[in-house]
Amino acid sequence: MGKPRNTTLIILAFFSIYVIWGSTYLLNKIAVTELPPFMLASVRFGSAGLLIFLLAKFMRINISISKEQWINTTIAGFLFLAFGNGTVVWALKYVDSGFAALEVSAQPLVVLFLMRVLEGKKIQTMSLIGVVLGIIGIYLLVSQKEIINQENSVLGMFMIFLAMLSWAYGSLFVARANLPSNYFVNTGYQMVMAGVILLLASLLFGETWSAPTTWSSPVQYSLLLLIFFGSIVAFTSFNYLLKVVSPEKVATSTYVNPIVALALGWYFLNEQITTQSIVAAAILLTGVYFINTKKKLMIFSRFRR
Repeated sequence: MGKPRNTTLIILAFFSIYVIWGSTYLLNKIAVTELPPFMLASVRFGSAGLLIFLLAKFMRINISISKEQWINTTIAGFLFLAFGNGTVVWALKYVDSGFAALEVSAQPLVVLFLMRVLEGKKIQTMSLIGVVLGIIGIYLLVSQKEIINQENSVLGMFMIFLAMLSWAYGSLFVARANLPSNYFVNTGYQMVMAGVILLLASLLFGETWSAPTTWSSPVQYSLLLLIFFGSIVAFTSFNYLLKVVSPEKVATSTYVNPIVALALGWYFLNEQITTQSIVAAAILLTGVYFINTKKKLMIFSRFRR
């Protein structure tokens, strides 16, 4: 009787990392049209982190960590969530959600590049093919006149690239850093500290905060979905899958998320999907497939959303 139940859990977990993570671009796009981006990201991660701590206490999980681990979770929270995700949320003011998801899907290419530059790792033949295809796909994606002509779209694309650099360096950092052994606790601290950093950024940039009761219903629902499902359920599902299926299967979310984001953006926000975008997506995701044959890169996809 245990096997069918496990199969059901696996299916539900894959649904989470495919559909929920893919939908976070749409949800952020809806919310950022009304809320300041750093405030939005601060509320999302701060709330999710505090909820994780409450769940940890309920499950009697020890949340105490050392000073070194606190510093490292703060650095990781900045690289992955505060700067990485917060910058993408800001960029969604100027670029379509589906486009942002496609650009972000090239992150393994950036990780590979930094591993070569900072660690001197040799790029294998399969990965080299992936890099070439990835560059071609990115060029086709960002060179479209329909996108370039949009106001501040180039700035948005550049900021997403900086976010990808932050994620990539964070990926290398966490591989060596002393972090809490319990992933639930580790995630909680990263989210809470990211929420604090984003709060400070929001105040620094002079964003105007508002009460949730003044937000429109779509924004309220979007933020609740981001907190409970995008930040907690999907992340827990990801870690569960890493324990019960191969990393190659878990990494397939890298290819599914942009497709989900494109479809949702087109259906709910009337975002345009050009033929060149479809061709660019096919080439780019093929390149990511070649790069993701290296297991070491696959585990980093969880920090992108």
